[in-house]
Amino acid sequence: MDWTRIPSLAALRAFEAAARCQSFSKAARELNVTHAAIAHHVRSLEAEFSENLIVRQGRGVAVTPTGLQLAESLQSGFSIIANGVEKLRSQSEDRPLNISVTPAFATNWLMPRIGEFWAKHPEVSLNINPSISLVDIRKDGFDLAIRYGDGGWPNVKSELLTDGDFWVVSHPDLVQGRTVTCLPDVVGLPWLMESHMVERKAIVEREGIDFQQIKLTLLNTNGLVLSAVTAGLGISVQPKSLVEREVEAGGLIKICELNQENLGYYMVVLPDRQPKGLRAFQSWLRAKAS
Repeated sequence: MDWTRIPSLAALRAFEAAARCQSFSKAARELNVTHAAIAHHVRSLEAEFSENLIVRQGRGVAVTPTGLQLAESLQSGFSIIANGVEKLRSQSEDRPLNISVTPAFATNWLMPRIGEFWAKHPEVSLNINPSISLVDIRKDGFDLAIRYGDGGWPNVKSELLTDGDFWVVSHPDLVQGRTVTCLPDVVGLPWLMESHMVERKAIVEREGIDFQQIKLTLLNTNGLVLSAVTAGLGISVQPKSLVEREVEAGGLIKICELNQENLGYYMVVLPDRQPKGLRAFQSWLRAKAS
């Protein structure tokens, strides 16, 4: 298609409205522009084609035979465009929300609570994608991602969901018979960490613990770490939001707490995208995290 031979789409749209309404004023109200803007667009098309398209008739306007020919073609074309847009919009409204989460957050925070959301909002379908991979929510087609960090990611809107407090936790049996109130009390026990979570190691080292002097096992995912900790195989440092339910239930105990400002799990969305159901899901996440 040679777009250089097609007049301004704004002018074509203005002419189609004026021809259909047989009034510049009605066309202006429909398109939310001025009467003068409609007249200017029509005159520019008449100059383009060297033909009269609309002429004054009484208190209104009439479409010439040449103008009628163009108007019918435009109405047909715009109708095809409108149908295509509506079909795509309908498909977008009916599809599930695509949510990206870390496996640990999905397993230990989201899934134990998600039944309540499904019960309250049966009209909202969720496609939950657990992954440790860094995603581009626009390029990869996600509506919302939940990621751990400081929220300073470019070109997205980030909102803190949970605080950045860390708990040092273990199974009760692992520390049975010991007095444990701080990190030095568990230096001699085995430790478990996710292999790529070096920032957690740095947090512990700032507390005066030398990882060269402890038995540390690295596992590929935080889900494996939590499973091993729950089985009594070692001590671990975990975001409070992931383990507080297990601590409350007695499956784990909190040895001590480490505070980290600005860190936490963030809801990450695109500022220019608001698919059906996203607002409800965000509201529910806020309520559960508060």
